[in-house]
Amino acid sequence: MDILNPATEEVVATVPDSTARDVDAAVRRAAAAQPAWAALAPGDRARALRRFAAAVDAHLEELALLEVREAGHPIGNARWEAGNVRDLLDYAAGGAERLTGAQIPVAGGLDVTFHEPLGVVAVIAPWNFPMPIAAWGLAPALAAGNAVLLKPAETTPLTALRLAELALEAQLPEGLFQVLPGRGPVAGAALVEHPGVAKVVFTGSTAVGKQIMAKCAAGVKRVTLELGGKSPNIVFADADVERAAAAAPGAFLDNTGQDCCARSRILVQRRVYDRFMELLEPAVKSFVTGDPADPATQMGPLISAAQRERVRGYVPEDAPAAIRGEAPAGKGFWYPATVLEAAPDDRVATEEVFGPVAVVIPFEDEAEAVRLANATDYGLSGSIWTRDVSRALRLSRAVAAGNLSVNSHSSVRYWTPFGGFKQSGLGRELGPGALAAFAETKNVFIAIDPLEETK
Repeated sequence: MDILNPATEEVVATVPDSTARDVDAAVRRAAAAQPAWAALAPGDRARALRRFAAAVDAHLEELALLEVREAGHPIGNARWEAGNVRDLLDYAAGGAERLTGAQIPVAGGLDVTFHEPLGVVAVIAPWNFPMPIAAWGLAPALAAGNAVLLKPAETTPLTALRLAELALEAQLPEGLFQVLPGRGPVAGAALVEHPGVAKVVFTGSTAVGKQIMAKCAAGVKRVTLELGGKSPNIVFADADVERAAAAAPGAFLDNTGQDCCARSRILVQRRVYDRFMELLEPAVKSFVTGDPADPATQMGPLISAAQRERVRGYVPEDAPAAIRGEAPAGKGFWYPATVLEAAPDDRVATEEVFGPVAVVIPFEDEAEAVRLANATDYGLSGSIWTRDVSRALRLSRAVAAGNLSVNSHSSVRYWTPFGGFKQSGLGRELGPGALAAFAETKNVFIAIDPLEETK
């Protein structure tokens, strides 16, 4: 498969297109390597993962430049992503020693629980954040004693392949972590359906997630799904409107809007709507779009020509835009930052565009804000801007989303849980409970004979 640089449309690499036979061979190698890894003392697994983290740390710039070339990410973002992989490996390494069971008081004996690794785990990673999201599954699964087969997106396999090389340099066992570049309907489907795979971790569209969940159900496989989003950015009149408007572009333009957490529905209380729009326009137009390798760049291209056509389908060329930025001409899959004033039930306001497009919708009061925020099939993330602490707490409980921020747009921290409500997914990743999602809980009761009295 040819890998294109989305900023130039040039071929930057060619990688294998894995077949079902390749997947079967990889599963067999992983199954052979996993028992010895699981049998290691937790401290030894932790040390191996810290060596892996150190190897990543030594190659941060190389990994970041690969991400620029294959995904079109601005170099500053790509450096953060590579660092996130390192940090998550280090964090998960500590979890290997903290994944402990419990002793439960019972009558007639001793009851204890153990956490047993699942075996072989398949991680199917997306193209929008190829490195960090791969690590979300990879790191805790390895720490819990599993083997991992990673299928990167067909457009962005280069960082995944390099991470596998670094794992070998860090002396992780052969076969324990393998990368299978390939197409979803072939390599991805083979992983999902393979009887030797105990769990599937998938990040991607809701439509594909439903298909994977159905296939996993046939084999009663464990599954974690992180799917789509249409997140609200709720701005109340009592908020710091200047700060909220200044922060709004980054909340939907980061990664060119190709982010499940993108706050692409901006809900603004009517009393400050006009003022907010006045402040938003210069903030959007000053968002720097251009060469991803330039440290000043804030937004790069879309991932592909197909993705650009998808975004265009939501915003016809003659659509009246409240705010429209500029994009480079010539080669590359560029699309300008776009803000539309829309009705709550417009298609662009209800479906995930996955591009640099936001809609702005006014609301009257708190009740309407909650109603609009929840008027979607998704529930991944969102932001609430207000100075009223009581309101912030009320909204935090009322908005149906797995990850909310108050006076902020931060959604992801590797030490806190991440996941969605409704059709945004199933299960939680990251945080202190991440390893438990890659282990089975085994309960053991040991009968104790009654004490015999002796003379």
